Amino acid sequence: MWLGILFIAIGIFARVIPHVPNFSPLAAVALFSGLYINKKHGYLIPLAIYIISDAILGFHNTVAFTWLSIIIIYFLGIKLRQRKTAVNTIVYTLFSSLLFFIVTNFGVWAMGWYPPTIDGLIRCYVLALPFFRMSLIANFAYVFVFFGSYEYFLSRYKLARQAF
Repeated sequence: MWLGILFIAIGIFARVIPHVPNFSPLAAVALFSGLYINKKHGYLIPLAIYIISDAILGFHNTVAFTWLSIIIIYFLGIKLRQRKTAVNTIVYTLFSSLLFFIVTNFGVWAMGWYPPTIDGLIRCYVLALPFFRMSLIANFAYVFVFFGSYEYFLSRYKLARQAF
C-alpha cells in the first residue's frame, strides 16, 4: 500500500513540476507496478497518476490513448514477472517506450492534430521522434532507479531477516 502511495506521489510530482518534455517516470511506474505490486487493482497506481496529474495540468483530447497505453504497460509488467531477467527488463522497457510512442501519437493523429491521411500520420510520428528520444531515456533511467532500488532493498531486507 505504502509503495503505491509513494509512486503516485512521485509520479504526480514529476509530472506537474517543470521538467524536460516527456522525461517522466510514468511508464516505469506502470511497468514496476505490474511486476512488483501483487494487487488485483495494481493498474490503478499508474492510472491514478495520470488522472490526478491531468486534472491538475488540464485534460486533452488524447487522454484515452495515454491512459490506455499506461494500462497496457502495466500488463506488460505482469508478463515480465514470469520472465524477470536483466535482459528481459531491458527489452520490456524498450517495448514499453515504443508502445507508448505508437499509441499516443496515433491518438494525436486520430484526434485531428494532423491531416487524416497516411502522410499526416507519418508526419505525426516523425515530428514526435525528439520526444520519443527523451521518453526512452527517462524510461530506462527510472526503470534502473526503481527496479534497482527495490531489488537492492529487498535483498538487504532478506539478509537482515536471515541474520535474526
